[in-house]
Amino acid sequence: MLFNKGRPDALCLKSYAFYPKIEESMKQTAGLYHEKTSYDRSKMGGHILDWQNQPETLKRYEGRETVAMPREMPLPGEDLLSLYEGPCKTRISNGGFGLAELSKILLLTYTLTSQSRHANGMFYYRSAASAGALYPTEIYVMSHGVGGLDHGIYHFSIHDHSLVKLRDGRFSGAVNRFVNDRASAGSPLAFFLTAIFARSAWKYGNRSYRYHLLDTGHVLENLHLSLKALGYPFENTFDFEDQRVNHLLGLDEEREVALAVCRVGGKLDSPEVFDPPVIEDLPETVKKASQVSPREIEAPLVRAAHNAGYDLNSGETDLNMCQDLGIIPKTRIPVFPESRPEPDLLYPEAVFRRRSSRNFVAETLPVSHLYALLNVIIETDCGGMDPYAHSICSGVLTSDVESLGDGFYLVDEKKAPLSLVKPGDLTGAMSRICLDQGWMAGASLHFMFMTNMALLEGAWGPRGYRYAMMTAGLMGERLYLAASALGLGCCGIGAFYDGEASRLLGLNETSRILYVVSLGILKSMRKRDALQ
Repeated sequence: MLFNKGRPDALCLKSYAFYPKIEESMKQTAGLYHEKTSYDRSKMGGHILDWQNQPETLKRYEGRETVAMPREMPLPGEDLLSLYEGPCKTRISNGGFGLAELSKILLLTYTLTSQSRHANGMFYYRSAASAGALYPTEIYVMSHGVGGLDHGIYHFSIHDHSLVKLRDGRFSGAVNRFVNDRASAGSPLAFFLTAIFARSAWKYGNRSYRYHLLDTGHVLENLHLSLKALGYPFENTFDFEDQRVNHLLGLDEEREVALAVCRVGGKLDSPEVFDPPVIEDLPETVKKASQVSPREIEAPLVRAAHNAGYDLNSGETDLNMCQDLGIIPKTRIPVFPESRPEPDLLYPEAVFRRRSSRNFVAETLPVSHLYALLNVIIETDCGGMDPYAHSICSGVLTSDVESLGDGFYLVDEKKAPLSLVKPGDLTGAMSRICLDQGWMAGASLHFMFMTNMALLEGAWGPRGYRYAMMTAGLMGERLYLAASALGLGCCGIGAFYDGEASRLLGLNETSRILYVVSLGILKSMRKRDALQ
């Protein structure tokens, strides 16, 4: 492996023990992690990927019991935009979970969608976006009342849409304790989302923790949307006792960690929640499944930043991040078109056909499309995400949008109007800041998710970094799906010269952009319209 030591996320093959100062500093602040992994145009270098040790993107367990799940099932026939615009209604009152319903949730959350042949064999793409198509996120399931499925802990194997049993027993009460919810009677079903460090670190080194969090947010949004579409009540949390959850799932904590827990409400199979007296260690063969390459890249800043967030902090929930970025909006612009666009695809197809598409053409974007996208990112919360939503502020750069001047706008999270901050077409400048990716200059919109690092950490401690990055990823996936439904192109960008990006927007010294998502009209869309 060759790497350039001048690069901020230079790939590091040394032991963590060689970095005591880094480890100590990361215990103090996760904001420091963001700064240490920022790109600087004057210090960039290249590196050669170690193709002989490319991480495996499919996690496999040897010798464990496998449960096949049905795939041929009726799926929701809803319009994606209506699903986002509609209220959060619980259609299923008694829980009524069966293996078919669980299968449907997982199919709509995370599935293989296309394939291509590479030098090393077939490569499979997925329904959730991922930086570099490295797919660090894994899903685990707790069953405590799913018909046709034994009580226990399972890993979801995406390659054959099956469940691998890791533990037998009732663990609903234990999960509630681990998320500090002693009042709840327990859940018949829970999902755990994790990240395997080595997959993204192989390409992105120390910067990869950003992508672990963004990519997990992508998958989490698909999970939320599937539960909403199917009418199940659910509650998401990023706050739990990390080490206990990691132990429950049988993870090798040096390689894989839990990032989010989503519990689904419903009826337990018995009125009592039986807790195992001791949750035993799983065999080393289970933990070994977290190793995805013979020789894995070690990124010490990633481990340190994650460990910094181990302490739970209740924190504030009434923050308004848009007021603390150091920018002052000039004019409020209402965006209320006469009608919203009709989606090309229904909800399930929008998920299955989601792609990163960037072949944009310079053409006027109807304002109705912008309005639809704004409604998607301010959608009413259904799963306890509202406190986390305060960790970021949404903004957008516009270029050639019907009846709207070019400029930098902040998004009002309640009524979806825009507040003009800076007039003028800034999309070309942003494309140069995003590592000179010229294709971005053809996009009509650059949505940006921002935070004030000092305020974030002051409110929630180092764990707040997880809130902000995963929430940004969740919002990015909403835009991906809406673009898919509307026939627009969409591509998320996590690589940019961080300082230049902040200066372009006029952010104060403690505020940063976390994620950029570009959208616009595609050449294929123009050709299709011409043929109609």
